[in-house]
Amino acid sequence: MAWRWRTAYALFSGWGVPAQRTVLMLAVVVGLRLSVRQWPWPHVWLLAMAVVLLLDPWALMQAGFWLSFVAVGILFATDPGRRSPAPEGSWPQRAARAFLALLREQGVVTVALAPLTLLLFGQFSVVGLVRNLAAIPWVTLLVTPLALLGVFAPPLWDGAAWAVQALSLALQWLAQWPGAALFRPVAPWPLALAAVLGGVLLVLRLPWVVRLSGLMLLWPALLYAPPRPAPGQFELIALDVGQGSAVLLRTAGHSLLYDTGPRYGPQPDAADAGDRVVLPLLRALGERLDTVVVSHSDSDHSGGAPSVQAAQPQARWLSSYDSDAARRCVAGQRWRWDGVDFEVLHPQPDDYDETGHGRLSSNAMSCVLLVSNGAQSAWLGGDIDAAREVRLALARPEQRATVMLAPHHGSQTSSSPVLLNTLRPSLVMVQSGYRNRFNHPAPVVLERYAQRGIPWVNSPGCGAATWRSAEPDRVVCQREVGRRYWHHPGKQENDQSNDHNH
Repeated sequence: MAWRWRTAYALFSGWGVPAQRTVLMLAVVVGLRLSVRQWPWPHVWLLAMAVVLLLDPWALMQAGFWLSFVAVGILFATDPGRRSPAPEGSWPQRAARAFLALLREQGVVTVALAPLTLLLFGQFSVVGLVRNLAAIPWVTLLVTPLALLGVFAPPLWDGAAWAVQALSLALQWLAQWPGAALFRPVAPWPLALAAVLGGVLLVLRLPWVVRLSGLMLLWPALLYAPPRPAPGQFELIALDVGQGSAVLLRTAGHSLLYDTGPRYGPQPDAADAGDRVVLPLLRALGERLDTVVVSHSDSDHSGGAPSVQAAQPQARWLSSYDSDAARRCVAGQRWRWDGVDFEVLHPQPDDYDETGHGRLSSNAMSCVLLVSNGAQSAWLGGDIDAAREVRLALARPEQRATVMLAPHHGSQTSSSPVLLNTLRPSLVMVQSGYRNRFNHPAPVVLERYAQRGIPWVNSPGCGAATWRSAEPDRVVCQREVGRRYWHHPGKQENDQSNDHNH
């Protein structure tokens, strides 16, 4: 009878991978007992896994598949075996025994799944054990019964909703604890898989000498740091944030973020690229920003600023719209990191009025940044207009740029012939949204690039684009590096692939 109720609940809950795993394992066990047979737990476990994949091969790509089956496998492998029934005792004693059993199970699962969680998500919840100790009884004893009984008495669904809201508030409170989550750079697959094996060894019922050897397998993944540019070199990553801009610049020991991406909606609490795109990349690379330059106040460039600032409070901020004079970008500002020079070219001091507000339009006030190591250089211009481009080009006619971030996402009001003839870039990176309503990059701008033999890459076709000063003739497109068999290169991607090396 119990397996029937579990099947009904699994269907009611949406038939996810954990529910499928539970029902299939129970079905196998019931079938074996009816046939007076008993299989070892690995056979039952593997059979359930095989049936789930037979029904849904794509489940293999879901994090829930691996977390669910590995957790159950760990519980099977660490089960101490059959024991004599414990004396009944009073209800406080029974409750204490049940709590200790839950604590043991959750402790084992938490330790064993920590490396796998880091592999899948780049983070591990430090408060996960406390969260599960509270959430599992709450959902099992209150939320689930109310939700099921609501089929017959719909008002009970309101009680289930209130219970879920109360649990959500408690979990949000836990998530706000200092150090609630541990973030680590994403390690290469060999190190990550060794760490997963190390987590399993730590909880298996083996001699302590063998179990502690799991720490040796864990250690390399925990200490892993992604490679950085060599001293005197720098790297530029143009993130794929849709119709907006966000560029990460890295040297041997420092990092700078130029623009923070758009906010995805008009509401103040709408999601933004800072939280959805920029911060995950920074965590995957193990980056702590030294400086953030927000070119101007338009939402497609500054929308992610609050999220980035909350997560990276140590960074120095520069923009063209801050009321604090120390946080404004002004032409002439210079600094040097690891043999790489950074210089602000625009706006001029006179472009700010007495109150610190810009005298020009928001686009025309864009902070223009030049990064150079002497041999190679990158020019980033925000949404600067053609008039300002011409002034900058005439003021420094000797200036050249190896790579240029297309001003104003390739708008026809930017990328003027004077600027292109002066900088003579070897590559242009365009950050724009797929089929955006502004028609960026404009055909007339692309024609200017083609006339001068300048190759270009665009976010919809390239994804995140990475360029390194050590390899100035090569740009790495993430959509090419991470291409799946169901991805089909469109006409735009094919056109671009003829113009640059991947």
